[in-house]
Amino acid sequence: MGKFNICAQTLVSTKCVWMTVVAFVLPIGLLTNYDPDLKQESKCAYVIIVMALLWLTEALPIAVTSLLPVFLFPMVGVAPARLISSTYFSDISMLLLGGLLIAMALEETRLHTRISLYVLVLVGAQPIMLMLGAMVSTWLLSFWINNTSATAMMIPIILAVCESVREVRAQTELQSNVNPAFELKEDFDEISPEDSKQRYELNGNVPRHSLTVTEEPKEENVTEEKVELDNEHKDDPTETPSDKKKKDEAFKALAKALCLSVAYGAYCGGIATITGTPPNLVLKDVADKFYRDNGQNESPITFASWMGFALPLSCITLVFGWLWLSFRFLGFSCLKRMDPVEKSAINAAIKRRAEALGRISFAESQVVVVFGSMVLFWLFRNPPNISGWGDLFVETDINDGQSLVSDSTPCILLSTLLFILPEKRPNILCWRKGKPSYTPILKWQMVTKQLPWGVLILVGGGFAMARASQESGLSTWIGEELKLLGGLHPLVMNLLILTVVSFVTEVMSNPATAQLFVPILRDMSLSLGTNPLHLMISGTIACSFAFMLPVSAPPSAIVFATGYISIPDMALAGLPMKIIGIGCSMLAVNTWGTSMFDLDTLPDFLQNTNGTNITTTTIPSV
Repeated sequence: MGKFNICAQTLVSTKCVWMTVVAFVLPIGLLTNYDPDLKQESKCAYVIIVMALLWLTEALPIAVTSLLPVFLFPMVGVAPARLISSTYFSDISMLLLGGLLIAMALEETRLHTRISLYVLVLVGAQPIMLMLGAMVSTWLLSFWINNTSATAMMIPIILAVCESVREVRAQTELQSNVNPAFELKEDFDEISPEDSKQRYELNGNVPRHSLTVTEEPKEENVTEEKVELDNEHKDDPTETPSDKKKKDEAFKALAKALCLSVAYGAYCGGIATITGTPPNLVLKDVADKFYRDNGQNESPITFASWMGFALPLSCITLVFGWLWLSFRFLGFSCLKRMDPVEKSAINAAIKRRAEALGRISFAESQVVVVFGSMVLFWLFRNPPNISGWGDLFVETDINDGQSLVSDSTPCILLSTLLFILPEKRPNILCWRKGKPSYTPILKWQMVTKQLPWGVLILVGGGFAMARASQESGLSTWIGEELKLLGGLHPLVMNLLILTVVSFVTEVMSNPATAQLFVPILRDMSLSLGTNPLHLMISGTIACSFAFMLPVSAPPSAIVFATGYISIPDMALAGLPMKIIGIGCSMLAVNTWGTSMFDLDTLPDFLQNTNGTNITTTTIPSV
């Protein structure tokens, strides 16, 4: 048995070597034995399969795997290096970079903590309402920042709430004469924002199952926040082992529900905006490029139009997800009234933690203004039916008379301001007593250490893969081969795409899944004579339904790392949640989505492609 363990440990520790070799050798037939008519397509498929195997097994860090196109595509003869390299930092990459910088400002000023705690104070201590507060807080954060960041920001708060519930229940049970005004002894309530800036970081989503907790240097000793499943507390001598077991199970069920509420809130919130999750950015990049290549301005997928479509979908999915998690972990007890003493104590604990933040700081107020300004710029750049501010930047001699700005323009502009705006009221020109000082909200030294560069590389690698698929003709060939789906009813075809992509994203990163499927769905739609946005939108949304496995996406990995959630818990809760997401997407895409984006008709510029009329397939509304 000892030798077996040693062999197993050796295989695991050397996975980066032997699995990389296997990934390169396994599909080698695509390079040596291919149809002469499909030479380029076969070579491109070889690189994509190698990358998919390495992404799936994580033999190499995901960001490192995303760099392979730079040398693989040129070396196999698919595309020149300058073309592939140029895809890594596109307009969408800059949009993502700006969003990450805004997220860092939220975290640096602890504004995210203030928002989350105020939501929890608002909803109260009833378990089902705590779940709603956790979901809504993460949901709102995920509109504007990456799902991973939103989940990492919320988990410390939720763990503190869980510990508050445990301590309140333990202390109320030990008191012979219940005193509704008793106070909890909570170390984390004593930690001020200035004393502790604990951060949860994922190293650019790589690896997805690893969670690192880091702390900045402190001037004073600070009590570290800890939440453990087996906290020691005095037992009630009159309590039987059966009663104790039931209470422990009830607490663990609530902890599981709260942790999964955070993950599901992040997934649902990410759907709502273009910047909420990388697959949405992939959709916009592919759609915009396709429309520009066909002589159009940009695609109908703008920040405002997407939010108009996806926000109701996100909200509906969130509500059904909340109800499902409540029933799954709390059962019918979620409808029972909570003990008034326990409820009051938990509310007090959350309120004290919120009050400990003090008044909104100078830096927080500036981030709120920057944040709000960015949203307004996004919403009114190119709103439907009216002129937006983007029309002010049009040059007839440049860009074919189209607007020169995009959603990345205000995003980078305002994120740049964060390196200028002061963290505290500046002490310059004798405005205040003391030594002159001026410190900006964001410092580049801090950004270089904490920015998830791996996310940018991952998205860029996906863009490179999509560009190579288009240049080699692979995506067109796959789309032609999938014409056999043309015999299916459009609703059935839509359901099939949603189901397949939602399960693939459980074993591949969400951005990689989107990069793989969105270009294929575009070409498949064209070969069937349908609006390409119809299946592209469905496939993109399905990339966010990674509810079942801890390795499916960073939010799932983060909640799994708390220790409250097991893989069976996640899978049993995630499968029905996936079905809920698919059902809500079917409703959204085939009702108001069809109306907003004219998904039931082929765009006019595609009516006569290469001189051949394409038959329009009308997609019936639900």
